Amino acid sequence: MTLEEKLSSWTGPSSNTEQDKQVRTERMIREAVKGHASFDNCKLEVYAKGSYANNTNVKTDSDVDIAVQCGEAVYWNDESPDAGDPGTPYTGIWSPTKLRAELKAALNAKFPGQVDDSGSTAFRINSSTARVEADVIPCFDYHYYFTSGGHREGARVFKKDGTPLENFPKQQLERGASKNTATNLRYKKAVRIMKRVENAMVTADVHREVPSFFVECLVYNCPDAILKRSTWTEVVRGIIVHTWEGLEGSEPTADSERWLEVSECKYLFHSAQAWDRQDGRDFAQAAWDYLDYKS
Repeated sequence: MTLEEKLSSWTGPSSNTEQDKQVRTERMIREAVKGHASFDNCKLEVYAKGSYANNTNVKTDSDVDIAVQCGEAVYWNDESPDAGDPGTPYTGIWSPTKLRAELKAALNAKFPGQVDDSGSTAFRINSSTARVEADVIPCFDYHYYFTSGGHREGARVFKKDGTPLENFPKQQLERGASKNTATNLRYKKAVRIMKRVENAMVTADVHREVPSFFVECLVYNCPDAILKRSTWTEVVRGIIVHTWEGLEGSEPTADSERWLEVSECKYLFHSAQAWDRQDGRDFAQAAWDYLDYKS
């Protein structure tokens, strides 16, 4: 098999069987939340996020991420809870501790003995013959207000220790879809290729594991022209070279030069991330060597 044939075979999503398991897992989690009586009068939105929702996951990474977002309390970027307009304190019962406790009870009732709550943020539901693994994340509505006026809507997640994290899953979905359209449906295929390259390198023990989301962001920051090259061999070459050259040196001071997460709402590199610029360069170098590209 030539390199082009191998890369072309890596463009597809997870198999139909895996997709059926993903859909079943999501449906059961929705049923767990809907069937929990304590949630009857709570404003909740349950939705898929991450690679599964964006259709960029592959078989080895076929787990699903499901957010259970509470709209009873709204948080914003001055760290204060809000029940309406900024400045109105929320005094209801739906604290982060309360939401986590009720979600845990709902999941345990639906998946007895299969819920792992040892993580700092998400509940992990173990897989079975009929389901894939799932991460279920309790979170709240979040508004990021701009000094120029207006705001951006996202989700605030609280770790067990109370540390808040913000993300913007709906914007990630929208931006990913837009880039896929702009690149003639090649962006998501390129993401799947690079995720499979990462999986293959880990299996071959030639590189450490790299977060799936990080790989997706590296591809997102590649110019559309690279992703529209005529062969997958040249697309992947371009992704690797752009990552290697683009992440040389320290983080730029100019906002316009900094790389972004897929949502375009957060910088890809900052002190709170689980990766840095060198991790991206290391991944690019390993992929270049593994795929045996020549200068």
